Amino acid sequence: MWLTLPRRLNLNPASRPESKAAVLRRHHALNVRPENVSDPAFTSGNPFFDSDDLVQVKYEMLRRVRAEGESVTRAATSFGFSRPSYYETHAAFQTAGLPGLVPQRPGPRRAHKLSDEVLDFLTSTLAEDNFLNSARLAQLVGERFGITVHPRSVERALGRRKKGGLSAK
Repeated sequence: MWLTLPRRLNLNPASRPESKAAVLRRHHALNVRPENVSDPAFTSGNPFFDSDDLVQVKYEMLRRVRAEGESVTRAATSFGFSRPSYYETHAAFQTAGLPGLVPQRPGPRRAHKLSDEVLDFLTSTLAEDNFLNSARLAQLVGERFGITVHPRSVERALGRRKKGGLSAK
């Protein structure tokens, strides 16, 4: 008798699905302090309630106050948050629903150093000398505006401006 494996069974370890913790970490939704969650739902051993899942912990905290009438102070404490964090979470949920509970990516949201004024300078400088590379452009920005920018940031910003059809003023 031959042992046959189903065709769909993939034994390649690189193709195995990520663990839940890895997915949560990748999306910045891994609770970094799960040990601070003392709410009975999360400490009862019920596998549905996962104190590592920051979105679930926040939602349950909000639900506990709204649906069960628990005080904000008590709910915030038992879910490992402060009162200000509760109100911040509440505001995010009111504004965006469940997606509002997913933490935003840390760091700058845009090329904050490369203002319109700097981009206008870069565009006009490139118009005068089309052969300047991004390293030289970054150096010129430093000399003119006193800010340090990475050459790759210059490339991306100019690419976005060109793609968006924006031109120098």
